[in-house]
Amino acid sequence: MVVRVTGVPGERAAREDLRERTVRFLRRWNLRADGAARSGTSSLVTPVTAPDGTPAALKVQHLDAECAGEAAALRAWSGDGAVRLLRDDPPTATLLLERLDATRSLTDLPDPREAVTVLGTLLSRLTARPAPPGIRRLGDIAQGMLDRTPRALDAEPDPAVRALLRDCAAALREVADEPGDRLLHWDPHHGNVLAADRAP
Repeated sequence: MVVRVTGVPGERAAREDLRERTVRFLRRWNLRADGAARSGTSSLVTPVTAPDGTPAALKVQHLDAECAGEAAALRAWSGDGAVRLLRDDPPTATLLLERLDATRSLTDLPDPREAVTVLGTLLSRLTARPAPPGIRRLGDIAQGMLDRTPRALDAEPDPAVRALLRDCAAALREVADEPGDRLLHWDPHHGNVLAADRAP
């Protein structure tokens, strides 16, 4: 496996850390890399084969609030509209996932209406489940955003942007006390919906 490390020094160090952890987990879980690794903003996903021959994907990432509940969410969804979780390492947020087809996403559908329909259908399935314990709550996230609004307003020189921030904060304030109990996908977009052998 070869991972090109580029960018500013902090980014290079972060990517090098992901590469080293990938190598460590390949050994630890007895996985064989069998494809090019793909890097995201703060993750590295490597196609692998498990010891029993199962095609999978090893995802290493920088542990932060955004990914801390990912394994719990994937367990709750249990493959219904989401990738299946095969194994995880909670202290590092490292995941062994079902292998999806990275060459086939919703962005490849020629009809944008069909893509939006697929995404909407998936979201309705994903939000059908209550959030498991330990997952960040939407109410807490909303309150944090509202707490940061005054500083954001003070720092923004453009009056039009300040007005937009005020409007957004007002809209959020109206619903922040009623976040509900559903399990929500943090980053649903066309590029994050990939095909699988078990589902188109």
